[in-house]
Amino acid sequence: MLRHFGEEIWIADGPTVSVAGFAYPTRMIVIRLSDGALFVWSPTPLSIELRVAINRLGSVRHIVAPNTLHHMFVGQWQTAYPAALSYAVPALRTKRPDLKWDRDLGDVPEAAWSSEIDQVVVGGNRITTEVVFFHHQSRTAIFTDLIQHFEPGWFGGWRGIVAKLDLLTAIRPTVPRKFRMTFRDRSGARNAVQRIMAWPTVAVLTAHGAPIPHDGRDAIAHAFEWLLRK
Repeated sequence: MLRHFGEEIWIADGPTVSVAGFAYPTRMIVIRLSDGALFVWSPTPLSIELRVAINRLGSVRHIVAPNTLHHMFVGQWQTAYPAALSYAVPALRTKRPDLKWDRDLGDVPEAAWSSEIDQVVVGGNRITTEVVFFHHQSRTAIFTDLIQHFEPGWFGGWRGIVAKLDLLTAIRPTVPRKFRMTFRDRSGARNAVQRIMAWPTVAVLTAHGAPIPHDGRDAIAHAFEWLLRK
């Protein structure tokens, strides 16, 4: 169910989904803008209970797919809220031509949220391009898959071994090893992360990991230490 996280920001944890045989939890983030519009990030399945809670908050006007991997439930939201605009990284248009995409996500925030939410594209990765967001009012940075963290017992058997090697179950949230190895342009990625580090971040939310309510800049610096050092 929808849970209040900070000033004008809520989270909702959805069901686990299977990706390449691994069970991943799902999480949605909702930001209420000053005009009452709702910015829905990486939507989870739209249950009746969730829809009621969402409608109490405001009007869904922005449906955001933050990378090429988080799009599974966008169609449900487009059907439920046909007047909302849908945003995605450009490559998702090719991957999901069955969905309606109104705008491409880039380094410049949309006018509808530019005074309240900032964003940076972290590109040059063979797995996905990800847009990282920053909500000014709650001082929350929002990552999708670039930072992850699972409890050691989340994955069992051989999957647990693979997860450990991939740093998914490291002591602190960090960038999975597979992402570290697949950056084609580390200089560009470093510049993007340096821009993210300039945000006055207090909290960090990710799709796959417990919320980080405090010391967010330190958490980001730790996660990207391998990239930021030259």
